[in-house]
Amino acid sequence: MDFLSQINIALRGAPGQPQSAPDTIARLADRLSPSTLLADRRAAVLALKGLARDWRADVGARALPGLLDVLQNDADVDADIGKAVLETLIILCEVDENAPAAARELGYKHTDAVLADDKVAQKLFALMSDQSFYLKFSALQFLSTLLQNRRQVVQAYFLKAPVGVTSLIALLQDKREILRNEAIFTIQSLISQSPEIQKIMAFEGAFEELINIIVNEQGIEGGVVVQNALACMDGLLRFNQSNQSYFHGSSLPPVLLSVIGFPASLPFDTPAPQQFALQLWDVPQKRTNTSFVVGIIGLIARHAGPPDVLSITCARCLVEIGIASNFPTDIKAQALRLLPTNLAALPLAELVVTPYMPVPDTNGEEWDRLEPASALDALVELVLHGEYNGIIDGERRTRDGMDLRAAAVAVFQNFVQKDEISEAIVQAMVSSLGSQAPVTPLLYALTTVPVSPLSIPAVTSTHFATLLFATLLRFSPRAKSLARSIVPQSTAPQSTSSFFVPADGGAPPPAPDAAESGEDADAPQTLLQILSEHLSLAFLARSRTDLPDREAREWDRLCVGYLCLLIQWLWDDPRAVRDFLEAGALGVLVEPINQTAEEDAVIPGLCAFLLGVCYEFNREPGEVTRATIHPILTRLGIDMLAGRIAHLRDDDRFKAIGPDNFVLPYPNGPVAHHQPHQGPSSAGAPKPEVEEGEIWFDWAFVDFWKSNYYTIQRGIAVDPNSLSSAAGHGAESAMVIASLKDVVRSQAAEIEKLQQQIKSLSTSHDEVEALRAQVNTLSAQLTAAEEKRRDVEKEQEDLLVLLDELNNKRRRDKQRMREAGIEVSEDEGDEEDEE
Repeated sequence: MDFLSQINIALRGAPGQPQSAPDTIARLADRLSPSTLLADRRAAVLALKGLARDWRADVGARALPGLLDVLQNDADVDADIGKAVLETLIILCEVDENAPAAARELGYKHTDAVLADDKVAQKLFALMSDQSFYLKFSALQFLSTLLQNRRQVVQAYFLKAPVGVTSLIALLQDKREILRNEAIFTIQSLISQSPEIQKIMAFEGAFEELINIIVNEQGIEGGVVVQNALACMDGLLRFNQSNQSYFHGSSLPPVLLSVIGFPASLPFDTPAPQQFALQLWDVPQKRTNTSFVVGIIGLIARHAGPPDVLSITCARCLVEIGIASNFPTDIKAQALRLLPTNLAALPLAELVVTPYMPVPDTNGEEWDRLEPASALDALVELVLHGEYNGIIDGERRTRDGMDLRAAAVAVFQNFVQKDEISEAIVQAMVSSLGSQAPVTPLLYALTTVPVSPLSIPAVTSTHFATLLFATLLRFSPRAKSLARSIVPQSTAPQSTSSFFVPADGGAPPPAPDAAESGEDADAPQTLLQILSEHLSLAFLARSRTDLPDREAREWDRLCVGYLCLLIQWLWDDPRAVRDFLEAGALGVLVEPINQTAEEDAVIPGLCAFLLGVCYEFNREPGEVTRATIHPILTRLGIDMLAGRIAHLRDDDRFKAIGPDNFVLPYPNGPVAHHQPHQGPSSAGAPKPEVEEGEIWFDWAFVDFWKSNYYTIQRGIAVDPNSLSSAAGHGAESAMVIASLKDVVRSQAAEIEKLQQQIKSLSTSHDEVEALRAQVNTLSAQLTAAEEKRRDVEKEQEDLLVLLDELNNKRRRDKQRMREAGIEVSEDEGDEEDEE
C-alpha cells in the first residue's frame, strides 16, 4: 500500500491542485534525483513508463537525463528499477517504420541522446552479465533497439568494451531459451557489416556455441532457433575471408555436414546414403534451415586456395543435393549455383551418383532407385528433361524447375571451360568412318524434328540442348571442326514431319521412286544441315496465322534457340559458313527480316545478325560467295539491317538476362502473336497457382552478342570485293592466329616429347645419382687411407731417427771403453767394423 501511495502522490502532487501531463512529467523527473529515496525513484520510473507511450516527446525532453542517471547508478543495485528504466528507454527510442515521420525522428533523437557518449553502451554490456533474468533480457532488448537505430555507433562502442564479447558468448550458453534467442538476434545485428566484430566473435568461440545450439535443437528439423543460429553463422562467415579460413580449419564443418545427413568421411567411390538423399520435406521450417546450411556449405566449397579434401567433400555434397536427391527444387538450384567455378578438382565424369525417381501417384512417398550413373550424365539429363524427367511437373514449366535447369547449365559451362574437355565431348559424338554418330541424349534432343502441335517439354529440351552445344563450340575452333563431321542418326523419318520447307524456299520436288534413288539421295545429313532444315520447319510453322498464342510463342522460342546456336557456331568458322549457305539457308533468313516494325524484334534481329555473320566470315570458295550475298543485303537495306540488329537489345527478354540467372517469368495474360514482349505482368494481376518460367537467351550469348554486334554492323556495309577494317583485320588476324596456333601445337607436341624423354631418362638419372653416391663413399675411404698411410710413414721416420741416435751413442760408448783400457769383444768389434 505504501508503494501505491507513493505513486499516487508522485502523479497527483499536493491534494486539491489540478495537474497537467507536462507538470506531472516534470515533477516525476525531479524525483529521479539521486538525493531522493530509492523507492521514490522506482515509483517515478514506473510512472514515467506509463506516460511514455502517450507523451514521448515530453518524457524525453524532461526526464531522459534523469532516466540515464538512474540506469547508471541504480540498475545493478535494484533489478526492478533497472528493468523499469530499460523498458522506459526502449519506449522512448524505438522506431516504427509504419509510424509518421515525426514519430520516427523523435525515436532517432532520443537514441542520439542516449548514445552521446559510451557510458550507456558500456553499462548495457555490463548488465548482460547480471544475475537477474529480467535485467539481462531488458538490456538485450534495449541494445537491439539501439543497434537498429544507430548500428555503427554501438559497434564502435562495442569494440572498446572490456566485457561485451564475453557477456554475449556467455548468453549463448544460457539454458533459458528466451535469453539465448534474444542474444542470437542481438549478435546478428551487432556483426552486420563489421568484419572486426565478426573476427572477435569468431575467435571468442561463437561458432562452437552456435553449432552446439543447432545440434541440441535437432539440426535442420529444429525450429526458428536453429534458423536464427544458422543466420548468425552465415553473417559471421559471408564476406569475411578470415573467418572462413578459421572455420575451414576447425573441426566444425564435418558437424555441419552431418546436420543435413551427409557423412564427411564418405569415400569418393561410395554412393551417398539413402537417408541423406531421401528425406521428408513437409515442414516449411526444415526447408528454411536447410537453405542456410547449404549456403554455408557453399562458402566452404568455394574456399580460397587450392582444393583440399574438405572443399571437395562439400562440393560433392552440393552435387549430390542438386542431381541425386529429393531435396526441394529451390534448394537443389541453390546447391548447384554454389558450386565452385573451377571444377577441376571434382571430376564430374568420374563421380558416380545414384538418382532417385518418384513413383507416380504416390505423392512423393515412394521412390525408385535408378542405376548408378556418372554425375556428368545425370547433369545433362537434368538440363534436357528437367527434374525427375518431368514426372511431377508434366507439361508445366515451373519457375523453380527452370531455375534448377538453368543452374545445371551454369555447372556444365564451368565444367567444359577447358578446350580439352569440350573437344572430348564433341569427339564422342563424331561417328567412325562409314557409320553414323552414336545417339547421345544431347545429340538426340538437338536433332528432334519439330512437329505441330508442339510439345512444351520437347521444345524446352531442344532449347536447352542448343545452349549446351553452343557452350561446347563457342571458343574452340577444333570443337567446331569436329562438329562439322557429326552425322546424327535419324530421330524420325522425314515423311512423319508435319511440314517440310526446302532451304531455298521453293516447292518440294516430287519424291523419286526407290529405283531411281541413287546413293546421294540416301546420303546422311550432317548436324549443321539438320539444324538448317529444322530452322526452316520452325519458320514455316511460325508463319501460320491460325496458331494459338501459346504455341506461336513456343515456335518463336524454338527459332531463337536454333538461331543463337548457329550464330555462335558460324562465328569465325568459314567452312561452317560455306556448308550452311550451300544447304540453302540464305533464303530462310531473308523473310523474317522483312517483318514490319510493329512485330517481334527478336527473331528479325537474330536473322539479320546471322546473315551478317555469314557475310563477314564467308571466306571459303563455294557456290554462295560474298558477291552473291551483297545484292541481298543491298536490297534489304544496310540501315534496316543495322537497325534490326540494334533493336534486339531493346527487347525486354534480352535486357532482363543477367550473369546469375536467365529464367524469366512467363507472362500471365494473353500474349498477342508476334507482338513484342512487354516484360513481367503487373503486381496487381492475378497470379496462377504455380508460377511458370521461360528462357530465351543465356548470359553467355548475351555477352557474346554485346561484344560482337558492332563488328557485324560495320561488316555488312563493306564491299564484297574488299575487306573492311574489321573484316580485313579479321582475315589477316585469322591467318596469323592460325599460324600461331600451329606453332603452339608444334611446341606443345615438342614439349610433350621432351617430357617423355625426361621420364625415360629418369631411371638413368637415378643410376647416375647412385654412382655419384658410391664415388663419394670411395673418395672418403681413399682419403682416410691416405691419412693412415701418412701417419705410418711418419712413425717409420721417427723410428729410424731413434735407431740412428742409438747407434751413435753405442759407438761413443765403445770408444770410451777402449780409451779406458776396457776390452771390447770381437763381436762388438766386428759390428763396429761393419758399421
